[in-house]
Amino acid sequence: MKPMETRLALLARKGDGRAFAELVHLYGDKLYQLAYRMTGNRQDAEDVVQETFLRVFRNLDRYDENLKFSTWIYRIASNLCIDRLRKRRIVYSLDAPGADREDLDGYSALPADEHTPEHEVVLTETQRAVRQAIETLPAKYRAVMLLRYMQDLSLQEIAEVLELPVTTVKTRMHRAREYMRRKVGHLFKP
Repeated sequence: MKPMETRLALLARKGDGRAFAELVHLYGDKLYQLAYRMTGNRQDAEDVVQETFLRVFRNLDRYDENLKFSTWIYRIASNLCIDRLRKRRIVYSLDAPGADREDLDGYSALPADEHTPEHEVVLTETQRAVRQAIETLPAKYRAVMLLRYMQDLSLQEIAEVLELPVTTVKTRMHRAREYMRRKVGHLFKP
C-alpha cells in the first residue's frame, strides 16, 4: 500500500482538488518553517511556499510515485530557497540584528531543569546566538543543517532532496557543524 501522501498526489494528479488541498494542509507549515529558516524572511518564506505548491500542482504528472512525496516537495522548496538566496546575494554577518525576527525555532519548547529568570536569560541568549550562527551559514550548509535537525530527514533523504551524493551531504554536515562549533561552541562549555 502506498503512503497517504503518494495516494493524495495521485488523486490530485487526476484533478481531485480536495486531495491537493490536503497536501497543502499537510506540508504548508513544514515548508514555511524550512523556507523561513533558509531565507530568514517571512515574505520570502511565504513566497517560496506559494511557489512550491504552484510547481507541485503544475508538475504532478512528473511526480514519480515510487519516490517519497516528502522528498520531492522538499527538493522543490529547498531549490527555490537557494535560488532566492543566490539572487539576494546575502552578506553574512554575525552582527546582523535578529531581534526583529519571530522565535520560530522551537528551542523555547525545550524543557529546562531550572526556571529561574537568570536561566531564562541565558537560554534566550543561547537560542539567539545559535539562530544567528545558523543564519550566517552559507546556503548550502544551512540547507543540510535545517533539513537534518529541523525537518528530521535522514542523510539519504537530504541527498535525495538536494540531489547530491550522500558523501557530499556528510561533508557539508561536518563543515556546518565545525562552523557552528567555532561560532557558538563556547556557549556549551561548562
